[in-house]
Order: sequence, then structure tokens, then C-alpha cells
Amino acid sequence: MSTAAPPPPRRRLRASDGWVRAVATFLVVFVLWELAYRLLRLPVYILPGPSKIGEDFVAQSARILLHSFYTGQIIIAGYVVAVLVSIPLALVIAYSRFVETTVYPLLVVFQIIPKIAVAPLFIIWFGFGFSPKVMLVFLLSFFPMVISAIAGFKAADPDIMDLARTTGAGQWKLFVKIRLPQALPSIFTGLKVGAAMAATAAVVAEFVGSNRGLGYLLLEYNGNIETPLVFAAIITLSLIGLAIYYAVEFAERVAIPWHVSQGGPQTGAV
Repeated sequence: MSTAAPPPPRRRLRASDGWVRAVATFLVVFVLWELAYRLLRLPVYILPGPSKIGEDFVAQSARILLHSFYTGQIIIAGYVVAVLVSIPLALVIAYSRFVETTVYPLLVVFQIIPKIAVAPLFIIWFGFGFSPKVMLVFLLSFFPMVISAIAGFKAADPDIMDLARTTGAGQWKLFVKIRLPQALPSIFTGLKVGAAMAATAAVVAEFVGSNRGLGYLLLEYNGNIETPLVFAAIITLSLIGLAIYYAVEFAERVAIPWHVSQGGPQTGAV
């Protein structure tokens, strides 16, 4: 008596598959964009095609890259400071009821204040230099990081914690073996949100007061109605933000390869 053959195993989605699909999607978008630009004969100052943007970018590449380096420094410095402050503060808030009831409400109040409204004050207090721009990047990146980290540190399963205590595990071992691993997915979520906010904050700071950087170039190109160069500066800024985002995502894959978001045993297939 023959038995039915087992169904073929479902193929797990690989990271390379995602990259191929993402690149293919962008290529399709750019091709359709270029076709619309040429067939509809759109004015360059309204919507230039990708070819025109690339042409103007090459012509101004040295200047754009020089200003990109300045903006990149602001983004990285503010983001790193936000990481170094938010994670330890979240840990203290999660472990101390007193700190939570006194500090956490202040964080919420400060987050509600529009950061764009605060930016001119930084210029008045600290001038047009590097520091006020880094502070604005810090402010916009900090809050999502600290909130996600607090939620992660509080997410430890109390039953697992109680079981570990019955084995004689101390507070440090409980933190390293249980609380921290369970908090890492939430922490990395906050870090990725903060990475997206950092690029926005840097441009806002340069809009308010700066004589260099991609924000400064955007204002200049927009004032001169050089739309292709506006797009070139926007794309360059987006690439800087993406580089930071994927650096965090790479660190996440290294730190928590077991988690479901990283293609662990519970991930679906295609």
C-alpha cells in the first residue's frame, strides 16, 4: 500500500529575496517616472525625470557630497547621543517606580512640544554652530527610543522571572539572561524609528539657521527653482537616513537572530 508523498517544504523568505524585490520595485517606479516625464513633456521645474536629476547631480556632485558630509556628521552625532542617553534612562525608569513617576511625565510633556518651534530658541541660545543642530537631532530621536526601551524592559514574563528566581538566579543574571534579551526587539524598534527621525531633524535644524548642509542646499535650490537639484539633495539625504537605518537593522540581526522578525522558526514563507 503506497503512502502519499509529503508536501514540499515551504521556502523561507531570504534577505536576498527582499533586496531583489525592493530593487525591482524601485526600477519600475523610476522607469514609469521617466516615461511620464518624456511622454507628457513635463516642465523641468515642475517634475524632472530621473535622467535629468542624475545629470544635474553629476554636475554638482562635489558640492552636494561636501554638504552631505556636514549633514551626516550632525545626524550621526545626534543619533549616537540619543542612543547613549535613552537606553540607560529607560532602564532606570523601568526599574525604579520613583523615577518613573517623576521623570516619565516630564518626558511626555517635552515630547508634546513641537521641535520645530524649539529650533529657533536653540539658535538664539547656542548660535549657528554644530551643537544646536545636534541637540535638535537628539530631541527628535530620543523619545521613540526611550519609550520603546521602557516597554521592552517591562515586557519580561513574570512567570519566567519567578521560575528563574527559584533556581537561585540573582538580579544581574535575571537581567542578562531574561530581561535584556526580551527587551532587545523593542529597543531595536525604537532605534530604527529614531534613525528615521534623525535625518528629518537635521534638515529642520539647517532650515532654521545654517550656511552649509543639505538643508541649506535645499533652500538655495528651491529659491533658484532648480528642481532637479532639489530632488538630488532629497535623494542624498534619504540615502544617509537609509544607511543609518540598515546599520541598525544589521546590528539587530546580529544581536537577536532568534527573533521572529529576523526569520526565526515562526516566520512565514513565500
